[in-house]
Amino acid sequence: MARRNVRGLTQAGLAAAIFAAGILCGASLQRPVEAQMGDLMKQAGKAAGEEGGALGAAAKLATSITDLQQHVGDLQKDVDGLKKIQAALGG
Repeated sequence: MARRNVRGLTQAGLAAAIFAAGILCGASLQRPVEAQMGDLMKQAGKAAGEEGGALGAAAKLATSITDLQQHVGDLQKDVDGLKKIQAALGG
């Protein structure tokens, strides 16, 4: 009976060790996905934009909004630069 318990505990311990080793190796060898997500979203947006219907229209709208946000950010930088120039001139 004691041998049976020892054998069962040994098998369970071995299975747990193999599982833990797999988790550690998988976690350490996994590459980050964040760098690839931007390209994937752009490709999905282009593919949806080429389609017709509501999905294509929504994708085009999202692209337009993103472009507008970038242009507004650029304009804000220009306004900040002009304010610095105005302050330097004493106005």
